[in-house]
Amino acid sequence: MIKAGLFGIGLDTYWGQFEGLLGKLTAYQERIAEKLGNNGAAVINAGIVDNVDKAIGASALFNSSEVDIVFLNISTYALSHTVLPVIQRINCPVIVLNLQPERAIDYARFNSMGDRGRMTGEWLSFCQSCVTPELASVFNRAGIKYHLISGYLEEEYVWKEINEWLEASAARKEMMACRVGVMGHYYNGMLDVYSDVTKLAAAFGSHFELIEFGTLKSLRDNLQKQELDAKIRQFKTWFDVSAACSETDIDDAAKTSVALDRLTEKFRLGALAYYYEGDGDPGYEKIVTTLIPGMTLLTGNNIPAAGECEIKNVLAMKILDTLNAGGSFSEFYGVDFNDDIVLLGHDGPAHFRIAEGKVGLVPLPVFHGKPGKGLSIQMKVANGPVTILSVCESGDGKVTLLAAEGESVDGPTLQIGNTNSRYRFTISARDFIDNWSKAGPSHHCAIGMGKKASAIEKLARLTGVEYKRIC
Repeated sequence: MIKAGLFGIGLDTYWGQFEGLLGKLTAYQERIAEKLGNNGAAVINAGIVDNVDKAIGASALFNSSEVDIVFLNISTYALSHTVLPVIQRINCPVIVLNLQPERAIDYARFNSMGDRGRMTGEWLSFCQSCVTPELASVFNRAGIKYHLISGYLEEEYVWKEINEWLEASAARKEMMACRVGVMGHYYNGMLDVYSDVTKLAAAFGSHFELIEFGTLKSLRDNLQKQELDAKIRQFKTWFDVSAACSETDIDDAAKTSVALDRLTEKFRLGALAYYYEGDGDPGYEKIVTTLIPGMTLLTGNNIPAAGECEIKNVLAMKILDTLNAGGSFSEFYGVDFNDDIVLLGHDGPAHFRIAEGKVGLVPLPVFHGKPGKGLSIQMKVANGPVTILSVCESGDGKVTLLAAEGESVDGPTLQIGNTNSRYRFTISARDFIDNWSKAGPSHHCAIGMGKKASAIEKLARLTGVEYKRIC
């Protein structure tokens, strides 16, 4: 759970001048705290900061509570010297809330008050925008990063923005805690897939664990029968198992799946990129031809797995997974110029929780471009809004999050024992494939459900990486 710090700001001189003002502002802040909690955050509310001593106390509270993000609520006008000490002493993203209590002042009621003191007190409860430029000026001059949301308290736009900052902060926290397994080696010759792991670790804070394929083989060689039986039951629960799948193939895949579960537990993995061929060793060849079902189960259970040792793309899958969007391994399969749609899919593991219906488990006589044959999965991403994400590395060493939003739509797909879906975008299929390719991703991408580009942009701002959106 994300820990969100919250503090309001004000001028202590006002409280004795305008009766009820502090209570009114405190009530507004409690409403913000309530809504943050309803959006899944554990809220640490430091109250209204109206002098330097309280500012230092608020920063100490946030630091001791190890908050992940801080919301600065502009309650009314405040002196910037009571705000700067808080922000200087914390080390987490700061979201400045410039929120009026309502869309606008009720001018008729306001002007009918008669008492200019009461009128001033009422105006001060709407005076958030007065201090917003002052804070921005001070933060800019002090080199402090911040993000600003302006609106009114119950506005849908405001809470969409706040929720996306919470999502992005949760994704950042998850990425920093993620242990990414790298097992085997790259698919030979895919130069676009090769990654600078140091750059990726610096960008996202993730830890990379280099794993021997022999470790997986050792785990597979020492299984208990009850583990195997439980795994076969799991296959039948999560997959639509084709009658053409032999019992031997199912048993072999189940053994590998149990070993994968053990591997992820052993290394406490949050993601896994892999590839291996095992040429000349039947024991290893058996493993590499039985990976797909187990890797699919891992992916659907929040441990995304990417074949061809696509490290960048497993990070993209993990980001979408942390945004509760799924995150399935994909690449471009073709363009349907008749229907103006793009076909995307991939062999290997998929995210079964974003599938339309059950994922099919089917036998393949050949893994195209790879050795052997065995069980594969067949699925279509459910119809509806989708987000496509790629983690890119440019020639100058920059890491970029490349995103696009579109829609998974009905229509014919290729039934070849792979994932395969049809996607429509707000630009033509021709423009999409041109613009996406020129942005510099590898030929892989991750597919997630829902519109997540705005949250991904906020994650990019939190992590300091580049961001680009195609549509």
